[in-house]
Amino acid sequence: MSDVEIAWEDQRAVVVEEGGGLRAYSADGHAVLDGYEAGEPATSGRGQVLIPWPNRLEDGQYELDGQSYQLPLNEPERRNAIHGLVRSARWAAVEREADRVVMEHALRPQPGYPFSLDLRVEYRLSADGLRVHTTATNSGAERCPYGAGAHPYVTVGTPTVDAAVLRVPARTVLASDDRGLPTGSQPVDGTRYDFRSPRPLDATLLDHCFTDLERDGDGLARVRLEDRGTGRAVTVWADASYPYLMLFTGDPLPDVDRRSLAVEPMTCPPNAFRSGESLIRLEPGESTAGAWGIAPGVS
Repeated sequence: MSDVEIAWEDQRAVVVEEGGGLRAYSADGHAVLDGYEAGEPATSGRGQVLIPWPNRLEDGQYELDGQSYQLPLNEPERRNAIHGLVRSARWAAVEREADRVVMEHALRPQPGYPFSLDLRVEYRLSADGLRVHTTATNSGAERCPYGAGAHPYVTVGTPTVDAAVLRVPARTVLASDDRGLPTGSQPVDGTRYDFRSPRPLDATLLDHCFTDLERDGDGLARVRLEDRGTGRAVTVWADASYPYLMLFTGDPLPDVDRRSLAVEPMTCPPNAFRSGESLIRLEPGESTAGAWGIAPGVS
């Protein structure tokens, strides 16, 4: 499978056909995305598209319209199904210009998900950075469950993210058990997870889903990571179709280990196929869409 490179002035991004995700993104010669090299696998979910559900699904089991379904457990050590069904699928570049590419994939019935989705992801570079617009259409004859997410790891060039200053515009954080499944939620007030005012990440371990997002006047929620020593900064933004943000410092993973921060826009929380929380149920012929992006900058 080949890669597709797009460019705009000093920005470069690379999109992969395997999984349809982002392999690399840089601006002004600096990496914005903690990606991976050509020919390497996308370890730890790097830059991947998470459809038709993001994050984890308990025991890989769910019910819809009175029917029970069992998905393969691709996180067997925790007995979960994780991050959807398209991360290893082949996507095709159906439209391509210097600064944009549109990737498409037809997700067809398979064990545990006997539904059909036509998927389309547009990557576009501009003066505002990288914009990613995802559309999903139920191309089958039955209603289907749907959620979407993305898994970029961002960096401001620091050896670890500990000294970087983080702002997360979230009022609520979800608690989870040792399987990574939600057990409840609480306000961030008075906790180590309150990053509404920018402050250094320090040694805070993040593998948490945030919600109740504060949005700017344009309707976007913005997470900002900044190295105040060099002034390098990166903002990950998400529109209203993404009411959840998963933040992950990668501590258990030797290939990440706090070198970068995953900021994952999600349309629903972990385990939504079971809980029904913010789950999208697409009728035949119905579509849903949303946008998120990355904006590099200097403070």
